[in-house]
Amino acid sequence: MDNVFIERLWRSVKHEDIYLREYASLPALEAGLDAWFECYNAWRPHEALGNPTPSDAHAAAETPTAPPSKEELAA
Repeated sequence: MDNVFIERLWRSVKHEDIYLREYASLPALEAGLDAWFECYNAWRPHEALGNPTPSDAHAAAETPTAPPSKEELAA
């Protein structure tokens, strides 16, 4: 299943950035890919995640939750 996600990601990279810009040098390609992945992770919402950005989803997953209080456990 992971391969499906990677193939879809690289398809998006190629069709939304690489094929459109036709980078002339490796440094230009690296700068362009950095910008594209920044947009992909920090700005672009993802339907598969419930429409947050990957950065927001990752931050939410890392936020520790407090253990339930005694009152919550008693209820």
